[in-house]
Amino acid sequence: MPKRVFVHIGAPKTGSTYVQNVLFSNTEVLERAGVLVPATFSAHDQAMTDLRQVPWRDPELYWTWDRLLERFAKWPGDVIVTSEGLGAATAEQARRAVESLHPAEVHIVVAARDLWRTFPSMWQQSIRARSTWRFGDFLTAVEKGRFDGFWDHYTANRMFQRWGDLVPAAQRHIVTVPQPGAPHDLLWRRFAGIFGIPDGVCEPAAPESNPSLGAPEIEVLRRVNDALGDLYPHRMPYQRVVHQHLLRAVLQRRDNDMRFGVGLDRADWVAELADQQIKEIQDYPCHIVGDLAELRPGRMNESTSPDALDDRQILNAAIETIVGMIAHADALHQQVPQPHTGMIARVKRGVRRRLVP
Repeated sequence: MPKRVFVHIGAPKTGSTYVQNVLFSNTEVLERAGVLVPATFSAHDQAMTDLRQVPWRDPELYWTWDRLLERFAKWPGDVIVTSEGLGAATAEQARRAVESLHPAEVHIVVAARDLWRTFPSMWQQSIRARSTWRFGDFLTAVEKGRFDGFWDHYTANRMFQRWGDLVPAAQRHIVTVPQPGAPHDLLWRRFAGIFGIPDGVCEPAAPESNPSLGAPEIEVLRRVNDALGDLYPHRMPYQRVVHQHLLRAVLQRRDNDMRFGVGLDRADWVAELADQQIKEIQDYPCHIVGDLAELRPGRMNESTSPDALDDRQILNAAIETIVGMIAHADALHQQVPQPHTGMIARVKRGVRRRLVP
């Protein structure tokens, strides 16, 4: 059994993709350093959905939580398990996960980001996960207390306590996400320090971030989700089709220069929430990496809500998206070897001969 297991549980939209890309692109050098990142990112993601038994999990998934554990059961060093979806586990599911890792020394790692950036990022993440609600409805639900799941599933405070209460205070780690303008590798260095990975072992510059969509692009995706109806209800089929051929191939390749965010009319509310979040973390015994002041919004600028776009803007974005998908389809067609015309003729003649009595 491993000596230590670091369980990175999120929160979503806190640089998880960047950190995971560094980890999974450096698995060999990490193993030589005594740190195992088992299997693949997809394996960790599937194991998370199995642990949580979420309704949108792929019923044909291969990796279960127990199967992932079997992968590193005999590793003598340290192990890292990472999925931003783990933080949304219930208290019972979290307890099952931590107990399944004993007798290893279990460390819980969570990242926190200021809410001014978190709100639009989390709504966009929900749309990428097939949701259909409008941005304004999302903000109002959180503000009016009608979406308590936001705090449980998408922010560090509550998820951290559900998991952190299961381990000693010295094994609870919270990382603050730097404000814009900080060195690009600062977040990775903060995580690496917790994992015990020395400087220079991993190359943090290669991985790419998960590009955000602009207001028209995310509104097009939201409306597509609404129009899909019952198609692709599970995560993996939706990702294989919609993510691959619409999101990554087209929408993320657009300029996406019309950014959206929380309006200044909610600035005081967000600032008050930030102070509450900081106090909760200060009162919870844990290891803090970074500066809690980074959880206060750095810049509060007015922005356009996707809800405020007119039909012309949406139509233009939709038409340009269709054009992009046509180009994508053509590129895929060019990659498929085309049969020789003479071969097609011979096949047709053979079929006709078999059909003639």
